[in-house]
Amino acid sequence: MTCPFPNGVYLDNNATTQLSEQAHADMEIFLERKYGNPNSLHKFGTETHTALSKALDEIYVALNASDKDDVIITSCATESNNWVLKGVYFDLLRHGQKNHIITTQVEHPAIRSTCEFLEELGVQVTYLAPNKNGIINVEQVREAMTEQTGLVSIMWANNETGLIHPIEQIGALCRSHGILFHTDAVQAIGKIPVDVQKAQVDFLSFSAHKFHGPKGIGGLYIREGIPLTPLLHGGEHMHGRRSGTLNVPYIVAMGTAIREAVEALEFENTEVRRLRDKLEDALLQIKDILVVGERSLRVPNTILCSIRGIEGESMLWDLNKAGIAASTGSACASETLEANPVMVAIGADKELAHTAVRFSLSRYNTEEEIDYTIDVIRRSIERLRKISSTYTYVA
Repeated sequence: MTCPFPNGVYLDNNATTQLSEQAHADMEIFLERKYGNPNSLHKFGTETHTALSKALDEIYVALNASDKDDVIITSCATESNNWVLKGVYFDLLRHGQKNHIITTQVEHPAIRSTCEFLEELGVQVTYLAPNKNGIINVEQVREAMTEQTGLVSIMWANNETGLIHPIEQIGALCRSHGILFHTDAVQAIGKIPVDVQKAQVDFLSFSAHKFHGPKGIGGLYIREGIPLTPLLHGGEHMHGRRSGTLNVPYIVAMGTAIREAVEALEFENTEVRRLRDKLEDALLQIKDILVVGERSLRVPNTILCSIRGIEGESMLWDLNKAGIAASTGSACASETLEANPVMVAIGADKELAHTAVRFSLSRYNTEEEIDYTIDVIRRSIERLRKISSTYTYVA
């Protein structure tokens, strides 16, 4: 089938997003004309300061951060996540006063792999399993806490299922026990309201390319007064907290993108949700399809479904030939052929865990694209089930 859309249909927005036109326009100025190092004292350096301040202000406003808090620019959320876990290790855990981290089985690999590394250094880590709804609830966190718990790290919204964890409740629990709390908010910003004050978080990670900003730039929110040993040394950039020359064009673009993302939240919760639900309704009309998680518990753009009798990679092959981009789960681990770890964590059987396909929309998707996608999916399922060795096809 020939795709009627010249640029194809992009439904893999949880992996990365299209750069917004305004973010692109704003960053071009600092790529081509205002290219000075912001730490230089001459005109070429100082002419970047106003735009940098404006971009940082936009990030603070989007997160509802206090001007006494720190928002430190990083290369991405993977760096931010590593920094929090390793920084807390150097500041607190390695001294033996506290030696326990609570996280979950459904975190991004940037958290899971770093926790596994810290376990090799003697840190004790509890990996909470999601309940039958795919959620980590506050009581699970409470029960896992011990006198040795120094940090809780739980993502705000899952990158594969879109399921939202009760971050405000968990934040209040951690604050009441004097335990540091970190959340990876990569999949939440631009989809649901994110307020660091209400959530009572001590640390929050984000990446610009998840909300229509450029790749290679992100940040870490650090609450006022919280120490964190730097991950990178070598200069006094970002008040000495993160060394490295500031990436002015990308910071400016990130500020624009996060402002636009927050302004578009109502559209995300109405129009993007409507298109997501239209696609999901069509999927659920097909026999033997499981969609993970109740709609009301998910961010508005995400569907993780399993199609019995069809390997996820086979479905992606058909979709790709038709000009449609989707995924089998996290782009950071999608090259492996192992069962989807989130599907395993929520208790899906072995077959369904290998058949997961994720569709993630954005504000740039259209009704016509969703109609076309539905037609392609129906044709593909019929074709693949007819040749499946594990599925009994009934016309």
